[in-house]
Amino acid sequence: MILALLLAIVVIAGSRLDERLADDLREELFRDARLVGAAWGAGVNADSLADVAGRGLGYRVTLIDPQGRVVGDSEFDGAALGALENHAGRPEVVAATRTGAGAARRISPSAGDEEMYAAVREAQGVVRVSVGTSRLDAIVNGAIRDVLFAALFAFGGAIVLAWLFARSISRPIVELRDVATDIAGGDLSARPALAAPGELGDLAAALHAMAEQLARRLNALREEDALLTTLFESLNEGVLALNPRRVIVRTNDRAREFLNLRDPVPFPDDRLPRNATLRESIDAALVGTATEPTELQLHGRTLAITARPLAAGGAVVAMFDLTATRRLELVRRDFVANVSHELKTPLTVVRGFAETLLDEGIPPADQRRFAQTIAANATRMQRIVDDLLDLSRIESGRWLPNPERTSLEAAVTDTFNAVRPQADARGLMLAMQLGVDTVYADSTALRQILSNLIENAVRHTTEGGVTVTASRVRDQVEIAVSDTGIGIPPEHLPRIFERFYRVDPARARAEGGTGLGLAIVKHLAEAHGGSVHATSEAGRGTTVTVRLPDAP
Repeated sequence: MILALLLAIVVIAGSRLDERLADDLREELFRDARLVGAAWGAGVNADSLADVAGRGLGYRVTLIDPQGRVVGDSEFDGAALGALENHAGRPEVVAATRTGAGAARRISPSAGDEEMYAAVREAQGVVRVSVGTSRLDAIVNGAIRDVLFAALFAFGGAIVLAWLFARSISRPIVELRDVATDIAGGDLSARPALAAPGELGDLAAALHAMAEQLARRLNALREEDALLTTLFESLNEGVLALNPRRVIVRTNDRAREFLNLRDPVPFPDDRLPRNATLRESIDAALVGTATEPTELQLHGRTLAITARPLAAGGAVVAMFDLTATRRLELVRRDFVANVSHELKTPLTVVRGFAETLLDEGIPPADQRRFAQTIAANATRMQRIVDDLLDLSRIESGRWLPNPERTSLEAAVTDTFNAVRPQADARGLMLAMQLGVDTVYADSTALRQILSNLIENAVRHTTEGGVTVTASRVRDQVEIAVSDTGIGIPPEHLPRIFERFYRVDPARARAEGGTGLGLAIVKHLAEAHGGSVHATSEAGRGTTVTVRLPDAP
């Protein structure tokens, strides 16, 4: 823009200068022509006057008579003068003849260059003074060159100043742009380093404040989102969130476990299990109807499903696992039924024989037999109650083991001595193969574990014997009680440590078992930080192995 403006100024100034100089030259030529005209009187040699005037003025002087013939010319003499064509038709001569003065600027036929002509009418004819315009053009071109040089110099200075000014403005703007781009890209640590006055300084301060506020808010949102995610994932309930387009947008690990989901969110709800209750709950919630907790069976679990609509559209489904609760309820019902059944039989026997004893005339021998039966069933009920009390104390935590170094051989020997009468009556051999001398356990609990296992083995063995072995495995002691009895079918093995569970209920009751011995063994071993498991083969015997830690 500056360059175009400067060029326009040069062109306009050159044109105006040329016009001004031409006007001044024309006026000067008119004055000189009048001066020559004043000297051109009657009897004056016109050609000589023209020569003298031309030399004195430095211009070409031409004297033309009224008929247009050149009678004097400062540049032509003699024959050349006579050869000049008639000037009556020249524009400046025509104008001077009519108005008294005339001027023209044109190519001279005789000189061959552009000339400025000024003519005035006098009494003797027309006096014309002319000069070549080359001098005028030289002055104008020189002035244009000077002006153009000054313009170019000014233009260069303006460019430098504009560059410096633009740099002082563009550099902070570029910095602010880069900082804004970094912030938009998520780098909230970017800050403008500009401390400038005026609007740029205000913009930098505003951008700095905005970045600080965004960083604080984003950090708060991240912390809140992390907290909500942690809470969401720590729920025992499974949770699904659906948008109005039936797409799962949020879920936790429990929901994935319950529904056996593997797809990352988001995914459509057609990938959920094909369960009518689940589908109906989701459909109701998506149309704005909340559902009450409804139980369903899914992948071997009992789940309580609740669905609620969301205010902004969509739904949330909560799932609570009732499997353990229902299993415990089943165990409780079985336990109550088992206890009732276990106590009902001896109570019925006790009541029946007691009522019989009330009759008169019963022989003393029968009275004694009836009393022995009553005592035996009372003892059985007492054992059941004692075992139940032991289990209750262990499970409730009211009993804690007091482990110490205990002689394993002494504990096994004491147990063998207690069951030897029953073993001898059956012709069974009792043996021990102990690879360790002591075990780190509560002495009373260890004897109760051995007593239950060995009595159980003797009770279910008719021939062969019972063997107790012990060995150290890494940081544990393994105590195994093996028999050569009837064995346990494979389908019963997982449940033999449950309370009142019997493989053959009739045989176990006839043998005097309460059905609680193995359950007590399991709880005593776990109270020590150990474990128990059984292996068996029907008809070939059973081995129950107890593992106890060998150090505190």
